[in-house]
Amino acid sequence: MVLKKHELLEVIKKELYTPVVGDILDQMGLYHQFLPQAVRPLRDDMKLAGYAMTVLMIDVFGQQKKPFGYLTEALDDLQEDEIYVASGGTMRCAYWGELLTATAKKRGAAGAVVNGWHRDTPQVLDQNWPVFSRGCYAQDSSVRTQVVDYRCRIEIEGVTVMSGDLIFGDVDGVLVIPAEHIEYVIEKALEKARGEKNVRKAIEKGMSATEAFATFGIL
Repeated sequence: MVLKKHELLEVIKKELYTPVVGDILDQMGLYHQFLPQAVRPLRDDMKLAGYAMTVLMIDVFGQQKKPFGYLTEALDDLQEDEIYVASGGTMRCAYWGELLTATAKKRGAAGAVVNGWHRDTPQVLDQNWPVFSRGCYAQDSSVRTQVVDYRCRIEIEGVTVMSGDLIFGDVDGVLVIPAEHIEYVIEKALEKARGEKNVRKAIEKGMSATEAFATFGIL
């Protein structure tokens, strides 16, 4: 499968869904690639696929010499088809909002995934751009958190995320495909997804689940 990066992302969004990709990762022994269940799309029909641009957050307390830390620098470094992936701190405030969405969307980024809260929910939804978070909470970040680094290694409840990894999210969750495995995982996931269509047709025509699994090896 030889596709340009942007074309690959379009195929993923059109044909794949996180369960089938997760199955392939399991088959490879990569058992811890889904982010926590609490990280969900703001709207169930949101779907994202892109390359991680990781952002590291910390807690701060009160007015800072450099408000927000390196937040603006991280936003300005976002590239086309990248996904802003932020984690860190104790999630005492919103990590994402209306103006961050506008900035990232204007730069051609593919979405945002924050292991924390977002705010400005109506204004974010109005921009029709995929954002995944743990939920909404209006508390401001300026005196509570900072970005201390970006394009660095982060971990989200045991899931390692590196810049350049492929992030794929839909209503069933968000997973991380390590950069070195992207082509293989997507190729196998496409095979499985297309095979599942055949299994479903066979079952709908009357084939039993046991016979279907014996025939196709897919369930």
